Amino acid sequence: MKIMKLNLKSTWIALFLCMYITNVIAQSKPFTITGTINGLADGTKMELIPGATHKDEKPIAQAIITNGNFEFKGSLAGPRLFIIRPSDGYGGYSLMAQDGAITITGTTSVSENNGTKYYNFANVVVKGSAAHTQYWQKKAPHRGLDSLYSSNNEAGREISEKINEAFKNKDTVLVKQLRATEAYKQVLTSDSIFFAVAGKTISKIISDNKETWWGPFLALDMYSYFTPNEKPLYAMFSPQAKASYYGKILKEQIDPEGFKGKKAPLLDLKGEGNTDMASLLKGNKYVLVDFWASWCVPCRKSIPHLKKAYEELNGKGFQIVSISIDKKEADWQKAQKEEQLPWPSFLDKGTTANAWKVRAIPTMFLLDAKGVVVGEGLSLDELLAKVKAN
Repeated sequence: MKIMKLNLKSTWIALFLCMYITNVIAQSKPFTITGTINGLADGTKMELIPGATHKDEKPIAQAIITNGNFEFKGSLAGPRLFIIRPSDGYGGYSLMAQDGAITITGTTSVSENNGTKYYNFANVVVKGSAAHTQYWQKKAPHRGLDSLYSSNNEAGREISEKINEAFKNKDTVLVKQLRATEAYKQVLTSDSIFFAVAGKTISKIISDNKETWWGPFLALDMYSYFTPNEKPLYAMFSPQAKASYYGKILKEQIDPEGFKGKKAPLLDLKGEGNTDMASLLKGNKYVLVDFWASWCVPCRKSIPHLKKAYEELNGKGFQIVSISIDKKEADWQKAQKEEQLPWPSFLDKGTTANAWKVRAIPTMFLLDAKGVVVGEGLSLDELLAKVKAN
């Protein structure tokens, strides 16, 4: 009897595994994206990067342009948004891919600023993806906002350029005078109207699709970031929409599971000195982990306050670790030289900020001597108050 039970159990396990594997295979179907983009030279490396995830995603496929063409292959468990772009610069094209054979044609022009390339795609035609056609149709009202925004910018260009020039020359008196003009007041009025229209337009696009995965996807695609204040947005979606691939991503964005009381996530950093957690924690009661970037104005403005706290508390077992999310190492190095940070400072290799679920910067975490997160989602003053209270 024992042998029979064991055989029966093994049979059920084998059957379960077979059903599971069959189901996974059934969910993932192959796709091919064949592209011809005029203006891109042979040898250019193209990348296929997941979009609308609000993460710093790595390419899931790469291809080299040969004879003017490139090709990506893979498999998908459903329609997914991807960014197709050259690897050596910024700019690309958003493509909603699905299973099957897809073609993309178009043109691109490239400009360069301070050694950085910017690609502008135009006249793009996608065939073989019904999901992309739907995506294009659903976002049509959103594209209409672009023309309104451009029109407003053009109308206010003259006064805006004068104010920018005055700022550049540090002429605060002239800035004040220009801001008192009717032309500038009209710019403010136009901006206010635009953002009101934009808010209503985007809300309608999302609510019109609340029953399917398109709803949470479109929210992710059109909004730059989310806070807990957007919980009512997530609540309106159907159970089907919430359970979808993009529905789960949106929930994590709006109501993320935090790290408080848990060990700090991984570190994958570039810089001088030890980058492992044990070395950074050694000899310290508290470690403040600060995510920043050279281009982040609020981050740079917080540095004097951090330096003051470091000077006051470092001798009492308090350490700061700065982690830059700059894309270019040169930008980080330049900011390092300008700021002269007296504590360990590193560059994220591309996975650390994602692991720590960093949605915006500056973002700070407070760790205890064991590497457990004891403070997150708080201001610098609130985190320092925790340190001083112990």
